[in-house]
Amino acid sequence: MKVTINIDCTPEEARTFLGLPDVQPMQEALMRQMQDQLSANMKAMDPETMMNTWLPMSMQGFEQFQKLMWSQMSSAMGGTTTKDGKK
Repeated sequence: MKVTINIDCTPEEARTFLGLPDVQPMQEALMRQMQDQLSANMKAMDPETMMNTWLPMSMQGFEQFQKLMWSQMSSAMGGTTTKDGKK
């Protein structure tokens, strides 16, 4: 034997009937916060800002790479000379 019951109600009415909390205000607050954060991140994606952020790091990395190469070359040549030619 099968029994089928159809209940016609809105999600809000079902939530209230079952005693579940209304989380819509919390969802709206979270969505607003995410939208603000995304807007702030989009401002940081400005090409000039990105170059100012990345360029100093890449230049510092290049200088470190240069120092590493000089030290490797000087040790391979058997001396401890610097790039100035001094020992």
